[in-house]
Amino acid sequence: MSKLDRDKWDQRYAEGSQRKNNPVTLLQEWLPRLRVGKALDVACGAGRNAIFLAREGFQVDAIDISPVGLELARRQAERLDLEIDWIEQDLDRPFDFDTDYNLIVVLWYVNLPLIARLCDCLAPGGYLLCEEHLVTEREVVGPTDPRFRVAPGALREAVAGLEIELYDESVVEDIAGEPIASARVVARRR
Repeated sequence: MSKLDRDKWDQRYAEGSQRKNNPVTLLQEWLPRLRVGKALDVACGAGRNAIFLAREGFQVDAIDISPVGLELARRQAERLDLEIDWIEQDLDRPFDFDTDYNLIVVLWYVNLPLIARLCDCLAPGGYLLCEEHLVTEREVVGPTDPRFRVAPGALREAVAGLEIELYDESVVEDIAGEPIASARVVARRR
């Protein structure tokens, strides 16, 4: 990402257009099946998923490019008396991730080489949950730039070294009733 990307996200968080409190549905659905432990929230934004995980007992590292989003997340976590390690980092630049995560979530941030690399950051038995906007010919909400969508099958390829427990590519309605095309994967390190 560039300074331009950072500025764009900072502005969106400052304007409040990216503030959501509920965790992503995929994470809510799978959490009961996951062992509580150490978690990484990649491209965490204003922290809704990281905060959800911390409230459920996870030790959370949360990483994002936007200092504005991270500050909003930090303040919310402090109000809830939650300890989360907030990390400001451009994810297009090298970063040494820990390699013992029980859970890694990558939600709506497209970087397939990073996702493939994160597979090696899972502890044995650890899970990767990922959901991305999917390239489609249908009229759907979400980014119009194809760089911010994954091609059919690409997410499955990115996690090929893991045991896939769920893989789905579909067009469904979002909370507002609008069509959204997504690719979702839940995969476990053997």
